[in-house]
This record gives sequence, C-alpha cells and structure tokens, in this order.
Amino acid sequence: MSFNTSSRQLPDTDETPEEARPQQTRTPDAPAAVDAESVDRSDAAESVDRSDAAEPADRSDAAEPVDRSDAAEPAGSPERAGSPERAGSPERAGSAEPARAAAAADSPEAVEPEGSAEVTAPAGTAEPVDSPEAAKTTATAAESSEPAEAVEAAEAAEAAELTEDAASPEHAVPTEDSGPTDHAEPAETASPTDHAVPTEDAGPTDHGEPAETAGPTDHSEPAGPPETAGSPETAEPVAPGGESTAGSPPVKGRWRRWRGWRAKHPAAARALTWTTTGLAAVLVLFALLMPNSSAGFRPGEFVRIPVEAIFGAAVLIVLPRRPRLVVAAVAGLALGALTILNLLDIGFNEYLGRGFNLVLDWALFGDAQAYLQDTMGKQATLGIVVALVLFVIVLLAVMSLAVVRLAGLLSRHTATATRSTLVLGTVWIACAALGVQFTGVPVASDRTAKSVEDRTKRVQATLRDEAAFAKFAKKDAFANTPPDQLLTDLRGKDMMITFIESYGRSAIEDPVMAPGVDATLTAENQKLVKAGFAAKSGWLTSATYGGSSWLGHSTFLSGLWISNQQRYRTVTAGEHLTLTKAFKKSGGWDTVGVMPGVQKAWPESKFYGLDKVYDSHKLGYKGPKFSWSTMPDQYALTAFERLVHGKKHDKPLMSEIILTSSHQPWAPIPELVPQDQVGDGSVYDAIEKAGKKPADIITDSAKSKQEYGKSIQYSVSSLINYLVKYGDKNTVLIFLGDHQPIARVSGNHASRDVPVSIVAKDPKVLDKIADWGWTDGLQPEHNAPVWKMSSFRDRFMTAYGSTPAP
Repeated sequence: MSFNTSSRQLPDTDETPEEARPQQTRTPDAPAAVDAESVDRSDAAESVDRSDAAEPADRSDAAEPVDRSDAAEPAGSPERAGSPERAGSPERAGSAEPARAAAAADSPEAVEPEGSAEVTAPAGTAEPVDSPEAAKTTATAAESSEPAEAVEAAEAAEAAELTEDAASPEHAVPTEDSGPTDHAEPAETASPTDHAVPTEDAGPTDHGEPAETAGPTDHSEPAGPPETAGSPETAEPVAPGGESTAGSPPVKGRWRRWRGWRAKHPAAARALTWTTTGLAAVLVLFALLMPNSSAGFRPGEFVRIPVEAIFGAAVLIVLPRRPRLVVAAVAGLALGALTILNLLDIGFNEYLGRGFNLVLDWALFGDAQAYLQDTMGKQATLGIVVALVLFVIVLLAVMSLAVVRLAGLLSRHTATATRSTLVLGTVWIACAALGVQFTGVPVASDRTAKSVEDRTKRVQATLRDEAAFAKFAKKDAFANTPPDQLLTDLRGKDMMITFIESYGRSAIEDPVMAPGVDATLTAENQKLVKAGFAAKSGWLTSATYGGSSWLGHSTFLSGLWISNQQRYRTVTAGEHLTLTKAFKKSGGWDTVGVMPGVQKAWPESKFYGLDKVYDSHKLGYKGPKFSWSTMPDQYALTAFERLVHGKKHDKPLMSEIILTSSHQPWAPIPELVPQDQVGDGSVYDAIEKAGKKPADIITDSAKSKQEYGKSIQYSVSSLINYLVKYGDKNTVLIFLGDHQPIARVSGNHASRDVPVSIVAKDPKVLDKIADWGWTDGLQPEHNAPVWKMSSFRDRFMTAYGSTPAP
C-alpha cells in the first residue's frame, strides 16, 4: 500500500505519532541515527531521564553494556516486545529507530510490499496504539516499508553527517553516565517497546502489554528536559559540562577514561583546559617576540603586540576546518623552526660574534661535537647531542600543537575572535603610527617578519657572494712574480709564523685580564732585549671572532678576506698565493707546519705550500690532553726543535706553528716546566690532574676571564722562552692572535682586533717596517695602527722586496 505525501508511517514503537515526532525533527547539529552504532551512541550519550524528572538516570544502568544475546532476536519477538527490562528502560528512550523509520517513509522509494499491514494516518494525528496487535501491526509495517535501497541511501547520508559532526569541536565529550556499549548490535534488536518514553508510572508490563499510563495525555509535554526534548534548537544531547555529544564517534581506552574523568570533575577539567590554552598562547607569543641575542632579553620585549599574531588569527578565522588545521600545523612548525634559528643566533653571537648563517654554518656542528668530545668526554657529548635532538623534536611538535589548539579556540568563538582581532589590529596600527613605546621598546612589533626578511636577505647575499668571491680570489698582485723576485730581503733567515689561539685585544686592554697579560708582555720583552732581540707590534682586524681559527689563518696568509666557510673552501681549492707558499715558491726555504691541533687528515697543507706537516700524531707526545688542546705549547715548541729546527738542513726554514694551549675552555692550563724535564710529555700528568675542570669555569664569565688571561700568559711565555733559548741572529719571528675570545670573555660588542708582533735580532729586518707606525716592544699601544688582517700579506711582501706582478 502506498503512502500519501502528507502521511507518516507509524514508527516501530509504542509511542504515539506525537511522541515520535521530536525524533523526526532534525537540525544541522543533530543528525539522525541510522544504524546500530547510532543506537549505541544514543544510549551511551543519554545522561538524563527522558521523563518529566530532570535528574540523571541510574548511572549503573547507563554504564552497563548492551546484552549481545538480544541481538539475534527478531524485532517483533513477543519476548523482546514485552520485556520488562526494555519496555521501561530509560536508556532506550532516546533510540534513533523512529527517526530511521520516518526517514524511510519519506523516501519516494519506500513502497510497502504486498501482504504488509496497512497503517495510514493523517499528518499530525496523535492517536495512540491501544493494543499489542496494533503495535505488532505497526512494527511489521515499519520494517516492511524499508527497501534496501532506501535504507542504504539513508545510512550513507546520515553516516556522512555523523562523521562530519563527530569531527567538529562542538561534539566534545560524552556524559559521565556513558559506559561501554556494544556497537556491533544490529538495529533489528530495537523492539517496539524499546522506544517507549518512560514515565514515573511506567513499570514492567506483561509480554507486550502497553503501560497503563501510555495514553495521549501522558505525553502532552516533551519526553525529557528542554535541552534534549528534540526541538530544533535543542535536539542535540548536552553533556554536564555544556559540550555537545551528539554524533560523536565511540571512544575507547584512555580517551574513554579521560572523558569520564572530565565529566566527573568539570571544574578541574575546565581549569586544565584553560591552563593548557594559556600556556599555548604564551609559548606562541614568546616565539613571536623572542630576540636573537642574549642582550635583547628585556622585559619590555615581551609586552609588545606582534602583528604576525593578528594576521595569523585573521587567516585562521576565515578558513574552513580542514585547511585551518593544515595551516595551523604548518605555521606551528615554521614558528618552531624560527625559534631554533633564534637560539642558534644567540649561540653564534655568544661564541663567534655573528649570527647563524643558514647556508654555510651547518658544517660547524661537526667541529662543535669534536670540541665537546675533547672537552667533556664521549659519554657527556653523546648525552648533550641526544638532549639537543630531543629538544628540537619536542619544540617543533609542541609549537605546532599550540598553534592548532589556538586555531580551534578561534573557530569555536568566531564572533569574539573576530572582534578581538579587529581591536588588536586597530591598536597595533595606532601604536605603529604614533611610535608608542614601553621602556624604550616599540609596542607595535614586527620582529618575526623582519627576522624572516633578514634571513632571506642573508641567504641571497651568501649565494651572490660565493660567485663574486670565486672571481675575486683569482686575482693576485704577486701571482706572476718570478721566484727570484719574492721576499729578497729575507733570504737566509729562519722564518717562524706563529699563531696564538684566541690571543685578542681584550687580553691586553680588558680590566680583568690586562694586568696579568700586560705584566707578562713587559717581562718577556725584557728577556728579548736582554738576549739581543727587538720587537714592533700593531693591531690587525681578524675575519673571525670567538672561533673558526682557520678563517683567521687563511685570511692572514692569503691576503683575502675569508670570513665564512664557503670562502674558505673556495680559496683553499684554488691556486692563490699564500705567504707561506711564497717562501716555498722563491726556492730559498724549506717549509714545514707544526699543527698540534690537527687530529685528522689536512689536505689544505698543499694550499699553504708546506713541504711537511707535523700534526698531533707526529710530535711524539705521550702526556695528557689539556681539554681541547692535544698538548702544551711548551712541548710543541720543544718537539719542533727536536724534530725540525735543531737538525741540520740545506736551506733556511719557514715554519708555520699553531699554539693551542689558550684554546677555550681554558681549563686545565699547563704550567712551564724546566726545559730538560719536558721529555715525551709524561711530566704533565700531575699538572693536568691538579688543574681546574672545564665544568668549574665554563659557565662563569669572571672565572673564564681569569683563566683565559692565564692561558695567554702561558702561551706567550712559552714562545719567548723558546726564541731566547734557540733563536739566533738569523731568526725572524712573526706571531699574532687568530681571533678574539668568545663574547663571554671579551665582552659584548668587543672589536675583532688582535695584536701582531715581528721580532728579530737583525736590526735591518725591523728597519724595513719603520714606516708602519707600529709600537716598539711586544705590547702595541692603544692608538697603534689597525689594519684588516687581509692586508698584511701584500704589505709584508712589498716591504721585504717582493715585486708585484698581477
């Protein structure tokens, strides 16, 4: 029998049409349940009695799983229809079967098969079903009027809406009454009496007999509290915490326990929620306002309004859900990466006096690991590396989650978020236009945008510089000078070019370090004068600061400004003439390198023109390491005398020597021992054990300054003692620092200047540089000339007889 468009098939229930009608009413926020899972969800979510009483139903019943044994019984079974447990069960009162039947009845394809019971009722009627036979007839008609195609179509549509609603933030947490339910129970288990609305008088009935009170007058009011009665405004079940649960997918395991805890402790849950949201906001604001130098951490920096936050909020508000999540996650990762780069800037400014180069400085992490391993040991280094890797991973994850959480907050309170964004945007524009400041810091902040812009420019400049420097490095004023026209005024002299690690201007002028260092320079200069030597000293500006000593070495010897790793790789791969190579090219010197700091292969020796290199493995040292330094300077110089200088040789020597005892962390520091006790270095065991540990001073600026000053005194004394003992009238010494010590020692905004001295017995050697304006002695005056380190090669070669020939 076909249905009129104005009629409704009676649902498979003891309810009257008036009772069933609220179940048919749907809103976008209250999708109709269409399958067994929906029935179970409805049961699990039902936290209040659907009768006139507003008190929650028995919680033990709500948490009790559905009996699976009932699933196999047919929907029209008398046992199920008249079951006392089901006829009056409040848990079944919210079943979605009536709505499913109504949906099938509305479908054009819902044609009643032949032989089914005819049930036709005018729209809007409220006649009750007064007998079990009528109830059975109604159930049969409801079941037979749902062809497979209609059911499948309805299920697909409703499942899509359920999935969308379940993912929505509005459908948050089931009530505390919800317990484990059997989500596999088929819809046919819902008997007609399962959907009867219980009342106070409704008790167990006898095998399908309707409750005596199930008359039209009993249902003149909604079956439950207003918020769950089924009106379009309140059709969605509401948890005690005020969060919607309709359409939520089943939760299991820990999430079920967590949601149960939230329902039992709503105040604590709200406090935890807002605390987490507050921490997320603080983290994001900190990342947006974070300075990239330790000196920039001032309270005023963190009470600013970041324009990036305003712009980001505006974007997240207007985006749909899925794009919003993607954008928020990506923005969080980007903000986390920017925070890591800011931390790297702080570290590089602290140690190298410059920011992190996004293109070139990745290679320095290997050197940093080697330094830590030499200073603190393998196990401590491994722990530090693992901790740093975990920190990076956690920071990226937490920052991304923080932005996603804030994006969800914006989407749930769109109106408030929109108004707040507009207000903050207006305030930011006003503060920027008026130049409003707080404690000397502008209130309107665009730090993150400027940081990104600055990094982009630095990357572009680095890439341009690489190509430009490669062309520049090919030009050399002495590239085509004949060998017999190179360094003619130094023929027959034994040349020593010596670098003292971290020997900077601060050692001579800093109030903490200067007294001890200046006293040492004065005393050592007196030794030189007494031995017949003289010295002149000046200042050079190093291409590096705080570390990367090889950049200072290559700048000094090549005459090129080598301020980064890419330039170093470019120049050392070419044929540019270095000062050491010029001695070799002239044919008048044998060249040798003494490199106690080199602990692995060093292919750059060819670039420097060294015939032989004595690294840390070839100097015969059997004593302990002094932190990073592989051996004391006194031993390195003694080994040079024993292995090279003290032996007979056909030509004068040109020696490049690197002294490392003044390398950070300046603990422990070697001590001078009698020259005849140096031996193989075993004498230093007791000195090393008695010295300070790196951990004792590495985090203390005052102690670091004191120990740094002592290390410079030791290195200078070792060198001058060697020269006085083994030098002669043909010995010429050039010694200098490669760079300033780290900022923790040299101070913020310290110059990059280092002292340089030339020492000789032959007065003619120093006469050649009389017009340089350098200071007599080992200590340059404060107003002595300051040159770029890259200019020394050409000045020196010209002063000592080299003829330019580009």
